[in-house]
Amino acid sequence: MNKVRLKFKSVSEIKGTDDVGLLVLVDEDESRQLSIACDRNMLFQFGLRISGRTDVSALLPEVLWQALTSDGDGRYEILIHDLIDGQYRALLCNDITLQQIPIRASDAVLLAYISGLPVYIDERLMAKQSVEYTQGSSGISLPVNTLSDEMLQSALDKAVEAENYELASYLRDEINRRKKRN
Repeated sequence: MNKVRLKFKSVSEIKGTDDVGLLVLVDEDESRQLSIACDRNMLFQFGLRISGRTDVSALLPEVLWQALTSDGDGRYEILIHDLIDGQYRALLCNDITLQQIPIRASDAVLLAYISGLPVYIDERLMAKQSVEYTQGSSGISLPVNTLSDEMLQSALDKAVEAENYELASYLRDEINRRKKRN
C-alpha cells in the first residue's frame, strides 16, 4: 500500500451547527487537504491544546500516551485506510510488533497532535477524498461521502428549506445509496 503523509493544519466549527467541526489535514507540500468531521467534544479537546492556556499534561490522552511509550517498545503511526458511511477508519499501527488497533479518526488526529506521531492515508483514498488546499481560504470543500448520516439529513433539510433542489437531490441520492448498501 502506498501512503501519503498528512499533517494537522487546523480545526474549525461548521457554521449553522452546534455539534460538528472539521479537522483539516494537508499533504506535505500543502497542495491537497482532507477534512475529517468531529464532534463538539473533540473541538473542545483541540481548543485546550491549541490555546496553550491549560496544562494538559495530566489529561487522559497525554497520560495514556506516556504509559504506552514508557517501555520504549514500539514505533507508532496513524493510518487512515477507509471511509465507510461518512466515517473515516483509522488504525494505530505499531511498526515493530505489527499490531494494528482501530481508533476513531478524530481521536487518531488528536493522538498524533499530542504525540507527534506521523499520520498517513492510503494514496488512493487521498486521491479520491482530498480537495485542493488554498492557504488562507475562508471556505472548505467537503466531499458529501464524508458526512455522517445525521449531517446528511440536516444538510438535506436545509437545502429543501432554502429551495436548493439540485443540492437536495444530490444529498437525497447519497442517503438512498447508503440505505441500499446497508
